[in-house]
Amino acid sequence: MIILGDNLIPFEETFYISFIEEIFNSKANSTILFNYDEKILKYCFENNLAFGVIVNTLKESIYANSLQAKYIICTKPLDKSIQDIAENYMFDSKILSIIENCDQLEKIAMDKIDGAIYKNLLG
Repeated sequence: MIILGDNLIPFEETFYISFIEEIFNSKANSTILFNYDEKILKYCFENNLAFGVIVNTLKESIYANSLQAKYIICTKPLDKSIQDIAENYMFDSKILSIIENCDQLEKIAMDKIDGAIYKNLLG
């Protein structure tokens, strides 16, 4: 299970952005995080950047996976629907559910979601 943002577990460097120009302020080799935006999504894909996309629909998750998102990030109950589709179509992207605290980790695990990301990393 992937856990990003927990104080106990070391995790990769992430950088939340709202605009393409902000990518230039990120640290090298950090994972870019952003709300679904086709321009940013295409830019990250074309430049081979590691990125996670916050999605609100199943269609957005399909596009994110097709453009090689490292992470597809969403809230409940969308996470379970996307995870089921991801398993069926063997997505390369990992599905992360947004959580506020560690008490939610057990529910994420029981729902067999790939992982969790703390809300405070998302802007």
